[in-house]
This record gives sequence, C-alpha cells and structure tokens, in this order.
Amino acid sequence: MGRVPEESSAFFRVSPAEITNAKTFALKRGQLTTRIDPNYHALIEIPNSYFPLVCLGSLVRSEPSYGIASRAVARTDQNQPRYIRITDFGEDGIEDGHEFVTADPIDLDYELSAGDLLFARTGSVGKTYLHEDTSESAIFAGYCIRFRFDESKVDPRFVYWWTKTVSYSNWVKAIQRPAVQANINKEEFKNCPIPLPSMKEQKKLVSAMDNARNKQKAKHAEADSLLGGIDDFVLKTIGLGTPREESRRVFSISHSQLSYEHRLNSDYYHPQHISSLRRLDAISEHLWVTDLESIVSFERDQIKMPGGNYLGLAGVESHTGELTGSIDISSGTCFTYKTDDILFSRLRPYLNKVRLADMNGYCSTEFHVLRIKDKGRLLPGYLATILRSKLILAQTIHMMTGNTHPRLTDADVKHLKIPVPDLETQKIITIETLQRRSIACDLRINAEISWTNAILWFEGQLLKGAKA
Repeated sequence: MGRVPEESSAFFRVSPAEITNAKTFALKRGQLTTRIDPNYHALIEIPNSYFPLVCLGSLVRSEPSYGIASRAVARTDQNQPRYIRITDFGEDGIEDGHEFVTADPIDLDYELSAGDLLFARTGSVGKTYLHEDTSESAIFAGYCIRFRFDESKVDPRFVYWWTKTVSYSNWVKAIQRPAVQANINKEEFKNCPIPLPSMKEQKKLVSAMDNARNKQKAKHAEADSLLGGIDDFVLKTIGLGTPREESRRVFSISHSQLSYEHRLNSDYYHPQHISSLRRLDAISEHLWVTDLESIVSFERDQIKMPGGNYLGLAGVESHTGELTGSIDISSGTCFTYKTDDILFSRLRPYLNKVRLADMNGYCSTEFHVLRIKDKGRLLPGYLATILRSKLILAQTIHMMTGNTHPRLTDADVKHLKIPVPDLETQKIITIETLQRRSIACDLRINAEISWTNAILWFEGQLLKGAKA
C-alpha cells in the first residue's frame, strides 16, 4: 500500500538569483491577476524613483491614436506627405538622405505635429520616433501609436530620452505579448511608468542628453568623413580626379552608340556613366584598365544550412564596407566565402555595399563572391576600395534593371571597367585605407561608449539604485 513519506526528500534546490536571470521562479496565486505569461512576471518591476512615478497617459493633451492603414506608394510630388513607418526610423531617428514614400489613400487626420512621439506597437516593439522635422507634411502608419503630450506637464524630448533607458527596455520586454509577432497595445503604452521631475529639471536633463547625442553624432561624422575621403584619395593617387556630378535627366546620343552598345535602356547612356567610361579609356594609355571578370572568379559555392558568421545585405554599411552590427539569419541557400574574398552586392547597387572578408563565412546570394585570380598582381584591399569608389558607382547605378528590386545583371558586373595600378600604388592605397579604418573604428567605439554612459547617467538622475 502506497503512502506519502513524512521525512524530507527534496530532489532539487533553488539558489538565489537576480530576477532577470532567473529561469525558474514561483508566484503566489494572488499575483496572477492580469497576466499569466512568465516573461511578464520575470521582468516587470516598478522603478524606485527620486521623483513621482506617473503613467504616460496622464501627460497627453489628446487621446493617443493608431496610425493610418494605407498602402505605401512612391512619392511623385514633394507636396505629398511623407509616410512614416516603423522601418523608416532607427535609434537615431531618420537617417539623412532617407527616401520617403507616401500613402494611398492620404488622410491628413493622421498628420504629425512637432513634438509628436511615435511608439512601435509591433515588430520592433517599443522603438520610438520623435517628430521634429516639419519642413514637409508627414503622416504615420498603423503599426505606430502617436502620443501628443501636454507640454506644460512634460517635455516630449524628456519622454524620448527616457525610452532609451534600461528601465524602459525592461518594461517593453515584460509587457509585450509573446506571439508570432510580439505587440503592445495603446492602453498598455498609456500605463507605461515614467519618473516626472519638475519642468526645470526636465529641461536641464534634456539639454545634457542633447549635448551627449550631438557629441556622439560628431564622432560618427568624423569617422564617416575619414572613410568617405578615401575615395578622393584613391582617384587622385591613380591619376583620376573626382567625377563631375551630373543631374541632367534629358540628354541625347547618336544612333551609332545604340548600334555599338546593343542597349535601349536610356539610363545606361546617362552623361555620368559615359563620362566615367571615357575617363577610363583616357587613363588606359598608361594604366591597366580591364573587365572585372578578367581579374576575379565569381564563386558560387552554395550551402543550405550555414553555421555562424552569416552576413546579409543589412550587415554591410553603404559606401564604407564596415559591419553595421545587424544580425541576419539565413532563410535558405547561401554562398560560402573565404578570407580576402570581396562581397559585392548585386541588389540596389546605389547602396554601394562592398565588403572585404576578414574571415571565412557565409553570405546572402544577393552578394557576388569575388575571388582574386592573381594576388601577386592585384591586392584584395585595393580591389575592395576601388569597387566602392565613385568611379565604379557611376557605372553600376546606370546599369540597374528592375523597379521594385533594382539589381545588376551578372553580365554587367563581369564587364565593369576596373583600373589596376602597379603594386606599389596599390599598397599605398591599401595602407591608407587600413589606417583610416582603424581611426574611424576608434572614433565610433568611443562615440558609443560615451553615449551609453550618458544614458546611464540620465537614468541614474531619475532612479535610485541606477548607475549615475
């Protein structure tokens, strides 16, 4: 006959752990009043604030609202409002030079005003965008929630900087519903807690954070300038000046050009493209200029289940070839590559994504994997640098095909005209490129360390126990 033993017979032991690291924990039944998902109870924590804690919903001057559910279409007129979507803004807002779309249909009830704060309610849940650029009309998409604050109670920039803190990030992780696509609804965002100092104290904190952000941007701009300046250095070193900018959209060509090139697409004959080819013809009298396919092999070693070190297009920075830090996961067949191979994007060539591989790995099939045939005559560092130059970009952007996903054909890539100077010149260019990359890397690291410290300082001024 079975019986329950009276003596202790424990079969596991629970040790103390930080709440955010706990994998197993218990709750009293009375605590399960609203949510039963474990992530909520593992992460939700009310900040211990020096100032009164209030809900975001108590600081608005009108009811927060969801955006418009319109489809995105190309802008054909600058008077059409910009359509702000979650994919348009990042941690630093909207990048300079960003190409906006508009909405169809347009509803100006969803027009943004200066100081409006958008919260991403799904996808990149909790990501925020503060609207300040009122030079053009803008409306916002349905996956965003707009908060319009009462500026006698709170500075919108103060709320924006709060959304960069660890406390806010933990709140988002706790509140978002576990699903195929996590989400937080409007009522939940209205209940988001925020410490509320006086307006005078808010202004002081906002000013300090604005200064910290400007210093971070200045260091990134200095790094970008160093890397961007490589192009002019390279072209000058090989005996070519910077290509002249051409904005003409109307131009003429001879019938003989059409017959010779066997092409009808007008952009191929754009003056900028023709000028770059003529300059290469002129320099070929004292410099080797050749088709890309004569100096590299196009590697297509495929694999369906890549290991680590996978690189997608989003992982490569435009114009510099640096890594963005974006983590992509392969969803199908990809290419393998080796150290010193060059990854050259075939999709959207105007983004100018060219990466010199510094280790073996795997990449998207939207890259061409180029392997140098004779490293005794051509240095990988030089080839990657010249492929990113304005000279090559002037060729690629005028050979695109397709509208939705413009790309280069394999034949056009193989016949790109590449200037190849002597090895000594290539070494000079390679060394200069490496030095600039090293300095730029240090600037960017310092920029991010300083910015992280600024966020921790900001949070520390508001919360007890936070790192000030």
